[in-house]
Order: sequence, then structure tokens, then C-alpha cells
Amino acid sequence: MNNLSIDRVEIAEAIPEVGITLRLSDASVGDRGVIIDVRADDDGKDHGVDIEELQRRLLEFGFVEGARVEVIHEGAIGHDPIAVRLDDMRVALRRRDAGDVIILLDRP
Repeated sequence: MNNLSIDRVEIAEAIPEVGITLRLSDASVGDRGVIIDVRADDDGKDHGVDIEELQRRLLEFGFVEGARVEVIHEGAIGHDPIAVRLDDMRVALRRRDAGDVIILLDRP
């Protein structure tokens, strides 16, 4: 776990003027924002790969700090998987994997 990243998220949540932060897995269709952290945590969910590999894959897909993201679609069953616009591309991922991406929502 990266303490610097945790501090940034905690600060953003503590200061209302900064905006609302949430995990990408908790976002709804139409939500837009900027990625402020990517951290794979051992949350007990079966991701199919170890934590380091999951974090590496997310970063390689382009889920990096500062990237713009918008949820554009979700599956019919359990709202899984989700499709997001990530800068200028579209990516689909499982909600349990999207839980490792922290975003700062745009103000309405």
C-alpha cells in the first residue's frame, strides 16, 4: 500500500471543496472524473491474478493518475462488467477490478 496515495485520497475526502472521491466500481453510468490513485488491495475478492499483477495490468491499460474517465455502460446482470471511456479509448473491466481505481468526480 502506498502511504502517499492514501494521504491524497483522505485529504480529498476530508476537504469538501476538493470534490467527491470514490472507487470506480461505485460509479454509475454517466459519472465522469479524473483518476487520482490506482492501488490493488488484498480485499479478499478473487481477481484471478495476484495483487501486483492486477495493479500492473490496470496501469498498462492506461488507468493512471490524471487520466480522464467516464462510465459509459454497465452489464445487465449485476451491473457487471462496466465500460469506461479512458482518455481517448474505451475499456471494459469487472467491477471487482474497478474497485482498485480511485476517482475524483467532476462537479455537476
